[in-house]
Amino acid sequence: MSIIDQNVNIARLQAAIIDCLGMEQVNVVFNYQDNSGIVKLDLVTINPVHEQSFLLHSIKAINKVEALEKMQAYIIEHYKEENSYTIQWTKIGESDLHTSYFRAQNIYQVLDKFTYGRDRNAYKIFSINMNPIS
Repeated sequence: MSIIDQNVNIARLQAAIIDCLGMEQVNVVFNYQDNSGIVKLDLVTINPVHEQSFLLHSIKAINKVEALEKMQAYIIEHYKEENSYTIQWTKIGESDLHTSYFRAQNIYQVLDKFTYGRDRNAYKIFSINMNPIS
């Protein structure tokens, strides 16, 4: 596959993932890391209200296309099946209380998603609740 075909395929898969999430393109970030032939894709979402980013999910694959295909499959097949959690938090030194929502297998994964790429000591978490199944 040529680099042009690969880029078109990557763009198509990214657009499909954003569509599956029902989000605006500006609020979804695809972070790729290539480590000795293994590509890690961190799918990050940005909350437009409080302008904070959070990890949605991570995938490892042999290349970007495979990572995106795996991410799309995860979102379609498993994302909605995970537990839903609500976190109430504030940034230390600020008075605004924020509410964020996560899907995860357990509370530890919620904390990992919340603290992704940030200083854990800069935030105060007031509550984490698993939401009832609807």
